[in-house]
Amino acid sequence: MDFCTANWYPMGDVYYRKFDLYQMEWNIKEDFKDCLVAVGPYGGSIALMKNFLTKEKPSSSRPVLEIYSASGILFSTIQWKSGQVVHLGWTVSEDLLCIQEDGTVLIYDIFCVFKRCFSMGNEVKQNHILETKVFHSEYRTGVAILTGALKFTLTSNIEELKLRRMPEIPGPKVTPSCWTVLFQDRMTLILVAIGKDLYLLDDTICSVITLPGMSPLSGACLHMSVSFHNKYLAVFTDCGSIWMGTSSLKEKCCEFTSDVRQVPKQMAWCIRPRSKQFAVVVRWDKLMLIAGRGNESILFPLDEETFMVSELDGVRLISHSTHEFLHEIPKATEEIFKIASMAPGALLMEAQKEYEKESQKADDYLREIKDQNLLPVAVAKCIEASGYEHSSEIQKSLLKAASFGKCFLDSYSPSEFVNMCHDLRVLNAINHYQIGIPLSIMQYKQLTVPILLDRLVLRRLYPLAVKICEHLKLPEFQGVSRTLAHWACYKVQQKEKSDEEVAQAINQKLGDTTGISYAEIASKACDCGRTELAIKLLEYEPKSEDQVPLLLKMKRSNLALGKAIESGDTDLVYTVVSYMKHEFNRRDFFMTLQNHPIALSLYRQFCKHQEPETLKDLYTQDDNHQELGNFHVRSSYYTEKSVEGRVAELQNAVDEYYKAKNDLAAKVTEDQIKLLRIQRLIQEKMDKPYLDYSLHDTIYNLILDGMQKKAEQLYKEFKIPDKRYWWLKISALSEKEDWEELENFSKSKKSPIGYLPFVEMCMKYHNKFEAKKYTARVTPELRVKAFLFVGDLDQAAEAAIEHKNENEMNTVLSKCTSVTDAFVAEKIERAKAQLLKK
Repeated sequence: MDFCTANWYPMGDVYYRKFDLYQMEWNIKEDFKDCLVAVGPYGGSIALMKNFLTKEKPSSSRPVLEIYSASGILFSTIQWKSGQVVHLGWTVSEDLLCIQEDGTVLIYDIFCVFKRCFSMGNEVKQNHILETKVFHSEYRTGVAILTGALKFTLTSNIEELKLRRMPEIPGPKVTPSCWTVLFQDRMTLILVAIGKDLYLLDDTICSVITLPGMSPLSGACLHMSVSFHNKYLAVFTDCGSIWMGTSSLKEKCCEFTSDVRQVPKQMAWCIRPRSKQFAVVVRWDKLMLIAGRGNESILFPLDEETFMVSELDGVRLISHSTHEFLHEIPKATEEIFKIASMAPGALLMEAQKEYEKESQKADDYLREIKDQNLLPVAVAKCIEASGYEHSSEIQKSLLKAASFGKCFLDSYSPSEFVNMCHDLRVLNAINHYQIGIPLSIMQYKQLTVPILLDRLVLRRLYPLAVKICEHLKLPEFQGVSRTLAHWACYKVQQKEKSDEEVAQAINQKLGDTTGISYAEIASKACDCGRTELAIKLLEYEPKSEDQVPLLLKMKRSNLALGKAIESGDTDLVYTVVSYMKHEFNRRDFFMTLQNHPIALSLYRQFCKHQEPETLKDLYTQDDNHQELGNFHVRSSYYTEKSVEGRVAELQNAVDEYYKAKNDLAAKVTEDQIKLLRIQRLIQEKMDKPYLDYSLHDTIYNLILDGMQKKAEQLYKEFKIPDKRYWWLKISALSEKEDWEELENFSKSKKSPIGYLPFVEMCMKYHNKFEAKKYTARVTPELRVKAFLFVGDLDQAAEAAIEHKNENEMNTVLSKCTSVTDAFVAEKIERAKAQLLKK
């Protein structure tokens, strides 16, 4: 720690340092230039394709694809058996893209397991790939291709493949000296250099542009590089000039002139977020240059071939023996460790060291910090600086100093200190060479914990992922549950163990952990061809709506139907029944339903509204004559249009009702057949609709239409009760205003319903004269009511007095409202008084 500034390199106002992340565990003999190389961002994996075929270097042996961790530990390897690969690249989700010369893109995971493939289009297939780039934007991965016909094709998102043919560059066809992908206003653009000329291609046009502030003498562009977050652009020219500016191409940041004019092997930005320092790392075969503002630079000789990877806050350098990280030293680190620094953080570090030595100087350093009221600043700087360190020894020293300083603060929230301890513990765990994910604190914050957990799960490091979840106290559904679910999905792929063993192991590990879906695990088992294991796992799934679809997928319809019925979810039962109907033959389908009465009942309800013929078959198979009769009745009313067809259906219903020994239903249906035939004859004769009238309405309309004899015939034929028939005829004759016929009818024989209805119906149709004819024939008990109907208060009063009913007297009295009714009222009052005396 005393020599922690030994690897610092000054450049202007800042320092850069390069330190070892790992001594590489691999043992590769090929040069990087003889391999296709791809390194994922955020401490991602390394993919190498050895002995890949080129036109210049044909090979008799097949290429070998190898994938390593960042520390050089081999993950997987396969012999390549597909077409000629021209480029490798990693997606944001750590899938490997293997791009073949015909534009086919094959996607593998880090264990060389094939996932899927897609094509970049016919134009690429016909002309083959000349050059390609894999680029990232936010959470997406895109691919841009330059074909042999010197045309550009790209897709901004390989997950939602939409190919775009970029406009052609005007003029003669010349191979670009360099090109890159830019992002402006959510649009993906391509910047192309042909000699000194620069062209910007968007969806519709090709524009000629000039970089702001770039000297006309700068020469032709040889290499381009975009910063990690696509904010800045660097261009290297054949004069050794490096132009640095914004990727919007509107502002120049600085320019550097190099003595080397050779085309760089690689060029990458080395810039920290929110830093005002601009720096680009340029690599040649034996030399690496950090170029900054003006003529500020740092030179590094290279002893072995190196591959550069741009990161959020620096550049990773990978060689055959080492994996290093080059970055700008943060201000907090510089203030604390810079030689002769008197910054608060540096003084606090010294105070802590002297305290451990039990020296009086510790108090002197503390007083100096406290006198300036900078102790909170010193503590914060030590905590911040600890996050930038890769060495656990230096991290501990800085955190000890921070812990020592916060003891002398009256009110200090420890959350910042505790969070940093948590984060460093996670970073040190994943930075270990056996894990091989070298993240800095800034990359860790940008990547976020959920995505880090996804990467650990992808590497099948389940115990570490669970430990991190528990250490950070993440909610179960975000942490432990999700990790265990992934572990279980991997577990079901291990075919060396029996289904019973795997199911028990998974259930023992997961139990009833919230957020775990056994259906998802079972689905994975099903995809692996382990159907019985999937069924065993589904037994632990509490949600029937998740069980049933997978059981149907596995052709276990009977089991699915049982689960659906147990759930009580009718929609789920209908889903299974619908599936079985299309999968089974008719006989097996019906036999299966017979074994599940609930499902059969629900299916009948469905057929009643949707498939009546199927319903008929079900009843026939069950010899259910009662329901068959009901079916034919419904069919008569809702299916058949002609009278003959309806009568035939009703006759079928009669036959079924007799078979069911339901004589009442059979007799009623026979009556309906008789009525239908009569209605048809009447309708043909009267040229007026009579069909589908009820017996009541039929007789009523016959009376209205003057067919008294026909009405009388139906009355006798269908044995209509006398009271009902008299009401019908009185109502119809009154509506027709056939008062003479009404009077004749009243005299035909004694009315079974009395004569008050005659009074009521006459008054309903405003004929008081006719109503009065019947008042005298009303029984004494109802006579008052009859006189009130016709408005004869005097007669009503006489009837009430004669009947000696006080309630009737009061009713009549309440109707006496005018002066002319005073005599009636007086008469009633006298009668009431006499009743009281008695």
